[in-house]
Amino acid sequence: MKLVIVDDEHLARERLCQMVAHFPGWEVVGQAENGRKALEVIEATEPDVVLLDIRMGEMDGLKVARALTEHDTPPAVIFTTAFAEHALTAFESQAVAYLLKPIREEKLREALQRARRPSRAQLEVATDQFTEPKRTHIVASTRTGLVRVPARDILYFLADQKYVTVFHLHGQVLIEESLRQLEVDFEPWFLRVHRKALVATRYIARLERNDSGQHELYLLHTDEPLPVSRRRLSDVRRMISEDNQHVEPPGK
Repeated sequence: MKLVIVDDEHLARERLCQMVAHFPGWEVVGQAENGRKALEVIEATEPDVVLLDIRMGEMDGLKVARALTEHDTPPAVIFTTAFAEHALTAFESQAVAYLLKPIREEKLREALQRARRPSRAQLEVATDQFTEPKRTHIVASTRTGLVRVPARDILYFLADQKYVTVFHLHGQVLIEESLRQLEVDFEPWFLRVHRKALVATRYIARLERNDSGQHELYLLHTDEPLPVSRRRLSDVRRMISEDNQHVEPPGK
């Protein structure tokens, strides 16, 4: 898998290069210190993934990401930045992940794992996976009034009796809808992994088996894993990787 690193700080680029060197199957094929140079390097090297800083001179990372959507097969974008306030705009640009500096090696590994599916772009404009669902958002009633949550910000739905909890990038809300209807309305962005859980495929990080033999699914931007039922396990494995390379062996 080919990777381009874009950051206006030389030391930041070097640190990312050192971390990527620990990941088998990944190769840094180019670097750039600003947005305009980044587009030139990306055009020349045709990477699978771009690690892209946001605040840069000449042309910022958000403008670079928007320019990449014009490509026939754009690379997946992982934003790297010290400024959390850009998160919402970054995800609107269809980034695979948004990593805050200082970047931890495990978080980078998870983001690159996510970018491997498919091997080329995961930008919405370039993949069938992100065909628009029937609904583009959910509306929840809270103590402070109605809250509108865009579908692209939702991490997963978790059912509990008559309520469903919607976990999203900025918190969580309760709604009174059936998980089955949500599955139909938000197809193909979400995958049923358990009778009580429906997850956004774009945020899937990895599948592991715990000490009890139960398979658990980890998502980007969350710490707690979700259980995967035996009935849904093959669908989850197929989504993550054809060769199940991210499934941990028993007891690990």
